[in-house]
Amino acid sequence: MTDVVTPERTLAQPRKHRHSSPMRRKQNATAYLLIAPFVAIFVLFLVTPLVYAGYLSLFREQLVGGTAFVGLDNYSRALSDPSFLSGVGRMALFLVIQVPVMLGLSLLFALLLDAGVLYLQRFIRLGIFVPYAVPGVVAALMWGYLYGPDFGPAAQIADAVGAPAPPFLSADWMLFSIMNIVTWEFVGYNMIIIYAALRAIPAELYDAASVDGAGAVRTAWSIKIPAVRPALLLTLIFSVIGSFQLFTEPNLLQSLAPNVIGTDYTPNLYAYNLSFINRDLNYAAAIAFVLGIVIMIVSYVVQLSAQRRERKERAR
Repeated sequence: MTDVVTPERTLAQPRKHRHSSPMRRKQNATAYLLIAPFVAIFVLFLVTPLVYAGYLSLFREQLVGGTAFVGLDNYSRALSDPSFLSGVGRMALFLVIQVPVMLGLSLLFALLLDAGVLYLQRFIRLGIFVPYAVPGVVAALMWGYLYGPDFGPAAQIADAVGAPAPPFLSADWMLFSIMNIVTWEFVGYNMIIIYAALRAIPAELYDAASVDGAGAVRTAWSIKIPAVRPALLLTLIFSVIGSFQLFTEPNLLQSLAPNVIGTDYTPNLYAYNLSFINRDLNYAAAIAFVLGIVIMIVSYVVQLSAQRRERKERAR
């Protein structure tokens, strides 16, 4: 028999909906209450400082007249500042050389661990990751000791065999010495991200590859690496951001090589010295915003190029 829709039943449906509305409002209120602490902290410690820094960047402290509104003059000054531009160029070189080496090592270690060809896998995985757990300040101090031209182990070994000490802290070697520190610190972090992506690959793909007669190298090249491209892109974007924000390592090595690492060696170090040494808060805020825009542009270009490459490969 078919159900007969009576007027009483039609009227009962809206009543049921009206009864459920207070429950839905209660659920929404609970959800808003739960996210309120995060929103409050986010606004207080991120949005508010950004807004205040943007406000500061529009002014300039003058000897005559005090604080004056200058609009975008601080930004135009930053775009023509040789100290800032040289720091950005140095970090661009750092990005081009260090990031591929670091991510290549991370991918290699992740593939070896996933393939199970290494002995003591847990010990090796922990050993590669441990440098990331070391605070950046401690790592920079430790490597500064190792690089030392008078007291470092490399200098002592070179002195023992009658050879000159390696100039790790010279002008020609300094950027590469910092690259080595950053690579040592973050290979393990990126390896864990890539390794987690490898462990998420369906086993059916490996079974199909073995049926087709693919070896370990072919499987890694044709299945594993394409499958972890999103993880590689994520680590690449993180590395772009970290490269342009480099601060701890040059700041600590500056005391060992003050003639090599100046106050403008990196954009972040330059903004720090402008703010806390020169007390030019307004221009430092503008430098920070311009650096943020540079990071956004480079990250967007990297992501866009990766998407275009993926589309071309799908079209084939």
